Amino acid sequence: MGTTITEFTLISFPAVQGLQTLLFVILLLVYTLTITGNIVIISLIWTDNRLQTPMYFFLSNLSFLDTLFTTTITPKLLACLLEEEKTISFAGCISQTYFYFFLGTVEFILLVVMSFDCYVAICNPLRYTIVMNSRACLLLVLGCWVGAFLSVLCPTIVVSRLPYCTAEISHFFCDIAPLLQAACIDTHFIEMISFLLSSLILLTSLVLTTVSYTYIISTILRIPSAQGRQKAFSTCASHITVISIAYGSNIFVYVRPNQNHSLEFDKIATVLITIVTPLLNPFIYSLRNKKVKEVLRESVSRIVLPHSKGT
Repeated sequence: MGTTITEFTLISFPAVQGLQTLLFVILLLVYTLTITGNIVIISLIWTDNRLQTPMYFFLSNLSFLDTLFTTTITPKLLACLLEEEKTISFAGCISQTYFYFFLGTVEFILLVVMSFDCYVAICNPLRYTIVMNSRACLLLVLGCWVGAFLSVLCPTIVVSRLPYCTAEISHFFCDIAPLLQAACIDTHFIEMISFLLSSLILLTSLVLTTVSYTYIISTILRIPSAQGRQKAFSTCASHITVISIAYGSNIFVYVRPNQNHSLEFDKIATVLITIVTPLLNPFIYSLRNKKVKEVLRESVSRIVLPHSKGT
């Protein structure tokens, strides 16, 4: 039988204090850039009429998700790097687990929706405004949130009810594998359920996204002019980049029957998932999208020019 755990100790931190300080500075900079970049994207989309389209509506939701997703992990990670006792309360740990998987699931469903939007825009452009009307877009986004909420709720409740024999978690946050490792009972069945759920969400969304892009690429290749092909591909090129990073790292970590295996490699991959990907998304979209760059330049000019005239 397990003891009553009121808090967990996170033990995956470097022993050298100087290295912890360096990591704190780097992660704080990355977190600041992530929040700033995503807030800029959201602000541009919601304040400029040229970006009031379904594609940018979904993009603003992705930026909002990335802001919440990285905030679920990074602030506590930064606090642990400064504190001697790297602890998290039991309730805080289970909440972190829930929101990590909830927001991650929303993002993968949203990536499918974005690929469908791209498919309609390129393969059925004449019907685009009819299919992707404002009501449809709102319902699709709402479906992402509700679907993710329901799929993650029950597994999190099961994990919260487990008896735990140790208060040490071999990770820098409350991921599912180290939590199951700390439990007193045989968690093989729970691991299999977690594997099946992860496979269902990740692989199903990947298949649907791949099907959309197969149709998109075949349509683009049939466009007679090179300029037309380039314009069509640029519409979704940034989306393909984001998908490659997101699916690659998550499938490596979570689509595996025995999740207690190779935890050290998982920690490196989860840094990519929780910290690097939310940073890259706004920069990938802003640097690869002509319209976003144009709106950003104009916004910066409006801010800078009045100051220049004043001096």
